[in-house]
Amino acid sequence: MTEYYEILGVSREASINEIKGSYRQLALKHHPDKNPGDKQAEEQFKLISEAYQVLSDTEKRQLYDLYGHAGLAGMDVGGFSGFEDIFSSFGDIFEEFFSFGKRPAQGEGAQPGADLRQRVALTLEEVARGLDTSLEVERRVSCRRCGGSGLEPGSQRQSCPRCGGRGQVSQPRGFLKIFNNCPDCLGAGTLITYPCVNCGGQGTVKEKKQLQVRIPQGVDSGTRLRLRGEGEAGVRGGPAGDLYLEVQIAPHPIFSRKERDLHYQAHLSFVEAALGAAVTVPTLNSQKLLQVPAGTQPGATFRIPGEGLPGLKGKSRGDLVVEVALDTPIRLNSQQKRLLEEFLKLRAKPEGKRPKQRAGEELHK
Repeated sequence: MTEYYEILGVSREASINEIKGSYRQLALKHHPDKNPGDKQAEEQFKLISEAYQVLSDTEKRQLYDLYGHAGLAGMDVGGFSGFEDIFSSFGDIFEEFFSFGKRPAQGEGAQPGADLRQRVALTLEEVARGLDTSLEVERRVSCRRCGGSGLEPGSQRQSCPRCGGRGQVSQPRGFLKIFNNCPDCLGAGTLITYPCVNCGGQGTVKEKKQLQVRIPQGVDSGTRLRLRGEGEAGVRGGPAGDLYLEVQIAPHPIFSRKERDLHYQAHLSFVEAALGAAVTVPTLNSQKLLQVPAGTQPGATFRIPGEGLPGLKGKSRGDLVVEVALDTPIRLNSQQKRLLEEFLKLRAKPEGKRPKQRAGEELHK
């Protein structure tokens, strides 16, 4: 006769949990519903059930370890008349193994409230200095009349007659049992006979609230700020959800943003670019004077340190990046046209080898 430890594929020192786990795997593999008409699988299923019957019982296992199969003589071992007999013997075990997990806990437990999301639009100026603002949030809060229970004061919940207060009902599927939430009590295990007249038995009501919010410096589009406990109320005493503020930065009329740097386009005439010029550049807070060197070409960039945006968590400010764009005059009077034509004639005259032009250096105040 095959040895029981060998049948379950475990050692003689195996713990009860190891024996139980091995039996679960083998029982699922050789289950008759998975092997319809397979007599060999049926016999193997009975054999592993017999091995588990012995090794999961402390007294039977001790006798078997000392004397082998002879030590079990006269004891109720094996002899299953059918699969229902096996299920009857290991009712709790099979309910755990073949009900797709243990039965869910009864629905009386507390459940957390849902999280909420709300968008907040900011300007670049508000990003630079941070913002203290007031927001109106509509959410579900615990009903004051019933304290969130959903019961009319003075009444009590009644046990659900369909599920007997368990919150679950089972349906047979061959040798398996499938557990689902009770359709009457929706898994709560109890029914509200007299619902609260204020919330209709839900335990929560809608309410608007003004929240004072501090939005830190340096946020960007997509930044999420979490306000703990400012979401929907929990059910049956569960904790409230959270409120997430999703930041959106509004487009700015003159600045664009790249992380902590601000970008600005300064328009110069070709004369200013050729001769050099002092250009007044706006910042978020004031103005700066930028000295553009002679010979500056279109697209040249200059940095003004520290005039960008602050970073989150104390990171240093970015820079203001100024890009030069040249404005070509559209309408010229006769004198302007004459001077430009004279300029072209002068450029056409040979002047010898021209010195190599050097890139301008950035100057600012």
